[in-house]
Amino acid sequence: MQNLPEVQLAVTALKQKLSEAGRTGRAAKPRVGMVLGTGLSGLTAAMRDAVRVPYTELPGFPLSTVDSHSGAFVLGDVAGIPVLAQQGRCHLYEGYSPAQVCMGVRVMAGLGIGTLVVTNAAGALNPQFDAGSLMLMTDQINFTGTTPLAGPNVEQWGPRFPDMSCIFDPELRALALESAAMLGIRLERGVYIGVHGPQMESPAETRMYRQWGADAVGMSTVLEVLAARHLGLRVLGVSCLSNKNLPDCMAPVPLEEIIAVAGRAGRQLERLLLDMVTKF
Repeated sequence: MQNLPEVQLAVTALKQKLSEAGRTGRAAKPRVGMVLGTGLSGLTAAMRDAVRVPYTELPGFPLSTVDSHSGAFVLGDVAGIPVLAQQGRCHLYEGYSPAQVCMGVRVMAGLGIGTLVVTNAAGALNPQFDAGSLMLMTDQINFTGTTPLAGPNVEQWGPRFPDMSCIFDPELRALALESAAMLGIRLERGVYIGVHGPQMESPAETRMYRQWGADAVGMSTVLEVLAARHLGLRVLGVSCLSNKNLPDCMAPVPLEEIIAVAGRAGRQLERLLLDMVTKF
C-alpha cells in the first residue's frame, strides 16, 4: 500500500505539466499543500497565477467519482507563497485502495511541501457544535479498518512504525485559533473519526462514536493524515460541519444540503486559511 513507483510517475508528470505552463524553479516548489474536500474547492479562486492540472493528465492517478469533487491539482501563489491544492479526493467507498486514497498527499510531498492542510465536510457528533461551523481537528480515530502504511515500508518516505502521539501540529493549531479569534470566526476543537462509508451513520453508530470521544464524523481524511505523518509533514486539519447527528432525532440529510452548508462554512475556512498561509 506504499505505491512508490506510481507516485514517482505522477510527480514527474505533474512537474512536466507545471513547467509547460511556465511554473519553473522556485515558483514550481510549493511550501504548503492543501486537500480541499466536499464543497471547498472555491479556495483556489484566491490563488494568483494559478495553473490547473487535471488528474486525467497524470498517469495512474485515481479519479473521483463523486460529483461534488473537482479533479485537479492547482498550483498558485497566496500572498507570495506557492501553494499546491488538491481539488477533490477519492475515497475508500468508491472502491479505491488506501494507497490510491493517499496518492495526492504523497504526490504533493514529492513536489516538496512541508506543511499539509486537510479539510473535509463532516457531521457534527458533539451536540454543542452547530452545522455550518468549523472544527479544528485536535486528534483522529481511524475506523476505516485499513491503513496506507501496510505492506513493505518505503524507508525514504518514513519509518516502519511512525509515531502518532501528536498527529496535528500544535503550533499550527495555536496559529489557527489565533487567526480565528482575530477574524471573529468561531472555531470549535474536537476529534474527527473517519469511517469507510458510503452509508451514513445509524443512530446506534452515532452514539457509539460519541462514546468513543469523537466530535465529528466523515468518510475521508484519516488515511491521508497517516500518510502525511509517515512522510514527516506538519499537518493541520479543519472540518466544515455540514450537518448535526443527533441520535434521538435523526433525519435524512440530502447530499445537496451537505454541499450547500459546507460551501457556506467554506467561505469562513477560506478567510482563515488565507490569513494563516503567510505565517506557516
